[in-house]
Amino acid sequence: MIISVPPKPACIRQASSLCELFQNTVAAAPHRVALRTPDDSVRITWRQYGERVRAIAAGLAALGVERGDTVGLMLTNRPEFHLIDTAAYHLGAAPFSVYNTSSPEQIAYILGNAGNTVFVCEKQFLPQVRKACEGSAVRHILCVEQVEELMSLADLERAGDPAFDFEKAWRAVEPTDTLTVIYTSGTTGPPKGVELAHASVLHFIAAVQDIGEFAAGTSGRAVSYLPDAHALNRWLGHYGPAVTGASVTTLADLKQLIVVLPQVRPTIFVAVPMLWYKIQAAIEEGVAAEHGLRKVIARWALDVGVRTARCRVARKPVPALLNLEYEVAHRLVLSGLARRVGLDQVTVALTGAAPIAAETLEFILGLGIRAVEGWGMSEILIVTANPPDDIRPGTVGKPLPGVEITVAADGELLVRTPTVMKGYRNDPGKTAELIDADGWVHTGDVGSIDADGYIRIVDRKKELIINSAGKNISPANIENAVKLVCPLVGSAVAIGDRRKYITALIALDADAAAAYAKTNGLPGPDEVLTDPGARTVVAAAIERANRTLARVEQIREFRILPVFWEPGSDELTPTMKLKRKPIAEKYAAEIEALYAGGARS
Repeated sequence: MIISVPPKPACIRQASSLCELFQNTVAAAPHRVALRTPDDSVRITWRQYGERVRAIAAGLAALGVERGDTVGLMLTNRPEFHLIDTAAYHLGAAPFSVYNTSSPEQIAYILGNAGNTVFVCEKQFLPQVRKACEGSAVRHILCVEQVEELMSLADLERAGDPAFDFEKAWRAVEPTDTLTVIYTSGTTGPPKGVELAHASVLHFIAAVQDIGEFAAGTSGRAVSYLPDAHALNRWLGHYGPAVTGASVTTLADLKQLIVVLPQVRPTIFVAVPMLWYKIQAAIEEGVAAEHGLRKVIARWALDVGVRTARCRVARKPVPALLNLEYEVAHRLVLSGLARRVGLDQVTVALTGAAPIAAETLEFILGLGIRAVEGWGMSEILIVTANPPDDIRPGTVGKPLPGVEITVAADGELLVRTPTVMKGYRNDPGKTAELIDADGWVHTGDVGSIDADGYIRIVDRKKELIINSAGKNISPANIENAVKLVCPLVGSAVAIGDRRKYITALIALDADAAAAYAKTNGLPGPDEVLTDPGARTVVAAAIERANRTLARVEQIREFRILPVFWEPGSDELTPTMKLKRKPIAEKYAAEIEALYAGGARS
């Protein structure tokens, strides 16, 4: 069975490039703020954005950047990223971004694949960049700040030839030209360079133009906080606003997100499940800290919200009394809680990258925040999403317009879409492994399609656990069950391939550990790693999680590791995905000890 949704007629797809749509936005909303920092130390209107893009493009052209070239960037989330990236693609060049946690060796590998002659970075990254550029094709290292021996961004903006024909340059960009190269975060090996054409992104934007930020138009607000090397941040925090005229607040320090959200009150928001778990935990802890009648009312309101959400997602009529209770609960409590976390004006909040627990999704929906699960990958962009008016927890929704999806004999989901990448840069072999002769992308995800066309993801095909009895088990399902009930857990890794039972490695969340240490009188978060009380908390949480799992999925033994895992480490990609093979190798002794009959620790 193949399910598909026909593409919508859209002027967006008829544009020749993203450059054309960006220029339309500059003309339509010149005085609206396009880019800003949380403290408003930088505020750039769309007119100023357009003027600076013109100047930077001329400067890059003076350095020899032409259509078909690549330009490297290693920046934190800041307005300058948007300026430089946009200027590069107006030349027909393909800008790419490097994860800030990358080592010189990792950067060097990417530079070898990209073949760029220009690299732009921040002062803090200069040591890694200089080492990585040794022996590469890079001839010009630029720094956004003023560094004595290097060209700065200000210098670049002054370096262009006054006679440079910017208009001619961007109008020459064609739909098939490469807009960007997204380097995958590399869970199983060196990163691959995903080449995306202007046409792919135009098709994607056309498919989602009726929702979220796109529906909000020039009144939209977004927060750019995920790495700009991540495809999701480019789609929704960079390319989307270039079309709609939405205002983007850039956030260089992810730890400040909870503080910044109430200030920005975004109209579109994207988060991985872990952040939703933290939002739920923060709200529940806040309610638990209340006293007397306020506490009773808050708990009642949350319960009403969840019960109402469950009726709605089950497509059952909300009983009249419950509906009345919800109106009161929303007015008195729930709207205030949504406002407190800064998500009260979100038109659509997207959750993705991993499955989210249904209980958390119902909690968020109960607050009045329309959070929808979607699914995609760098190679195909986002291809499914739950319709905001018919959300079904546990699914990633239906195909977006223009997308075809089917299930292979072994359960793998296959996708055919106009948003598919051009290919992996300089790697036709890997490209052919992913995309077959009929244009089907073999996603590597195992899933199913129900009678209504909703898609459910089981897990990654290569990550399924097959126990000693031959039973297929989803590790993500087990791991999410644990993280849902225990905010202290940052990462859980289910182990059990070819084993008789499931065990787990647990890495605590550094922020949650710091809060635990403060509450329990410990010197700091490091002491929580070996605290007996913390082990008791995790053990109790695993017992609760086990009650929600099938017997074969239940965790029999676990080990709390004596370290915190950070994005970009041996254990996690920069986007917080587990590096399962490196974890299995690094912690082989701990895993064997779990199966040696030792007590829980």
